[in-house]
Amino acid sequence: MVVAIVGRPNVGKSTLFNKLTGRKISIVDDTPGVTRDRIYSDCTWRNHTFMLTDTGGIEPDSEDVILKQMRRQAELAVENADVIVFLTNLRDGVTPDDETVSEMLRKSGKPVLLAVNKCDSIGVPPMAFYEFFNLGLGDPIAVSAEHGHGTGDLLDRIYELAPPDLEPEYAEEYIKVAVIGKPNTGKSSLINYISGSERVIVSDIAGTTRDAVDTVIENEYGKYVFIDTAGLRRKSKVTERIEHYSVLRALSAIDRADVCVIMIDGAEGFTEQDSKVAGYAHEKGKGCLVAVNKWDIVEKSTNTMKDMTAKLSEDFSFMSYVPFAFISAKTGKRVETLFELINSVNNQNCMRISTGMLNDVLSYAVARVQPPSDKGKRLKIYYMTQPSTKPPTFIAFVNRADLFHFSYQRYIENQIRQTFGLTGTPVRFVVRERNREDD
Repeated sequence: MVVAIVGRPNVGKSTLFNKLTGRKISIVDDTPGVTRDRIYSDCTWRNHTFMLTDTGGIEPDSEDVILKQMRRQAELAVENADVIVFLTNLRDGVTPDDETVSEMLRKSGKPVLLAVNKCDSIGVPPMAFYEFFNLGLGDPIAVSAEHGHGTGDLLDRIYELAPPDLEPEYAEEYIKVAVIGKPNTGKSSLINYISGSERVIVSDIAGTTRDAVDTVIENEYGKYVFIDTAGLRRKSKVTERIEHYSVLRALSAIDRADVCVIMIDGAEGFTEQDSKVAGYAHEKGKGCLVAVNKWDIVEKSTNTMKDMTAKLSEDFSFMSYVPFAFISAKTGKRVETLFELINSVNNQNCMRISTGMLNDVLSYAVARVQPPSDKGKRLKIYYMTQPSTKPPTFIAFVNRADLFHFSYQRYIENQIRQTFGLTGTPVRFVVRERNREDD
């Protein structure tokens, strides 16, 4: 479900967005794709997760007048979202622009919640609040985006208005595969070849696929649900608001998937946007593989594939665990190898390692390379355990969490990978500190 926050500039949309999602979205991390502007984020309430999006204010490069631009954004938000939160501002009162948008929202037939921001005092709202009943959108909800007052009531109303979950339910034996990448890399062509039918539109025009499309495949390798997604464009190219919602649908498809096939154009090679797409899948802990498409039109010499693999391994150094497949979606060459890779990557993403085996590897790793120390105090790793999968997550119990540096975590991770494989899946480390008197 997509919930869009609509409103005039400077009514507090971004502040409300951050409050509802529970964090500031400007994340700083060295993994490509992690740092994103305040446009979209998962929001969970009462065990129900939905995608929250901030439609933003006036585009800085727009020459449109304020009312026209706001109406265009609101119209597209209404068209592509499941629930609309129309945010107004108590201090400004009801403005003519608010009345224009509310009239459009009433005619849309979509569920609309009217929220009045900057109701900062607790208790009975001020008299100015009741003016907003005149907008004809039902009972307004008094909120304070800055302090969080009323946001629980707003989320309750969103939960109540949520449409029935229309996402198809697939049996556990089906592996959900999201085919992701830039526009025009051959994602739709791959799914058409696999399914043997024109399930999705294939075109040279970037951005043909607007929404995610499911294709169920059963063959000798297993049962799969392939999710074709709209290509993820660079932010500078996302000028149309409808393109913004295509990105949302693509990210939602990644969230649904067990395995992500990252399609790149073999003729074009690796680009920065490929790292953005892969970075989001990595961040979400999905099993991943890279399919180098259009290999049939690449000029080859003796070591072309070997050289390309080495180059891509360097390009994808931030996810060094990912395997590569060189295919042609047009001719079908090596497409069959994708199924074996998908099965392998999914199994690795679901792998569970016993505590005993894990600590045998830990003992060997610590004996081989001594843990770091600081001012005479040395890191002690008492033991490790794996509480969850998808991705494999390990908890390390230590005496000093600050001594368990990233470099040593990476060393331990590499030792685990060398022993158990874990090809195609990220791993997560959680460090827990346990104080001991004899330390």
